[in-house]
Amino acid sequence: MNGKIGIADSEFIRGDIPMTKQEIRILTLAKARIKATDIVIDIGAGTGSLSVEAALLAEQGRVIAIERQQAGISLIKANAAKFGTANIEVVLGTAPEAMAGLPAADVILIGGSGGKLPAILDCADQLLKQAGRLIVTAVTVETLAALNMLRSKGGYSVEACCIQVTRIEQVGTSNMFKALNPIYIIAGNKQGLAVNEEAV
Repeated sequence: MNGKIGIADSEFIRGDIPMTKQEIRILTLAKARIKATDIVIDIGAGTGSLSVEAALLAEQGRVIAIERQQAGISLIKANAAKFGTANIEVVLGTAPEAMAGLPAADVILIGGSGGKLPAILDCADQLLKQAGRLIVTAVTVETLAALNMLRSKGGYSVEACCIQVTRIEQVGTSNMFKALNPIYIIAGNKQGLAVNEEAV
């Protein structure tokens, strides 16, 4: 652990907006391989927990957090202020419309699609730089369809895994198992020349 990811869930300011849990954030960011100067787009940013940790990794870069609920926008701003991540730009809107005019990105994180997954993936593909990383965290069967959608596009190496986390919590004198919802993580690496390479 590099000290920039793995923040305890309890450290984040939370409301009624769903939050990506600590264990899932760690694995998602490991797949994303965010570098210090990266531009990251977080679609369906929720409370901003993933955006904050991405911003800590991209300390010389920029994170654009897109969220369609005003309550989520307020939480993202509050968490960004708490963790001192001034490199987070918050966008109120629904993807893919809210993605219009955004800069080319090194990493795109998709945590929510609002039923517009095919259009979001098309827009993400246009924004993603060569050798960029596209990460989808799926909590529904519908979002899991991103696996075949991404493979059918071509030009990506794609991998996927299912993560089932069970925490152990003390209840009285006993230790009880508490299972979190299973999450599928789909990681696509866009093939081609890296940004700093030139064709010969």
